[in-house]
Amino acid sequence: MSVNDSRKFSKSPVLPQGHKWTFTKRKGIYESDTTALVRRMLEDDAIREDQRAAWERWRNDPSSLK
Repeated sequence: MSVNDSRKFSKSPVLPQGHKWTFTKRKGIYESDTTALVRRMLEDDAIREDQRAAWERWRNDPSSLK
């Protein structure tokens, strides 16, 4: 990726050092701590958009077809 290519990507969200996520597992079904944490993190609009953009870059990357 060249320097010019990296400019079209938005900056990833920056969280304050030491930030702790609070999450609760779903009741009545098995859910790991990791799944509950990721589900909680995706409630943040900035993180959700960053992950959506990363998925689109990965999905549309022609080099992965080689």
